Amino acid sequence: MKKIEIYTTPTCGFCHAAKRLLSSKGLSFEEINLANSPNRRSEMMTRSNGGRTVPQIFVGQTHVGGCDDLYALERAGKLDALIAS
Repeated sequence: MKKIEIYTTPTCGFCHAAKRLLSSKGLSFEEINLANSPNRRSEMMTRSNGGRTVPQIFVGQTHVGGCDDLYALERAGKLDALIAS
């Protein structure tokens, strides 16, 4: 199973929704809280090709995108395959 990383902030509703989906599937993930580690925002932006908003979600080296992108993968039945591959 690939490592899942999610860049978040505490007050972001989309971050909470993305984490809720991952948790509901029994998936563990590393949360990078930008409120606690603001110096990692530039890392997030580099990895996501300029993405400034949170959440930014990564599965292995693949940039999934944000919350809507994560839910779209789940609806299309592609999230499990991405994580397992």
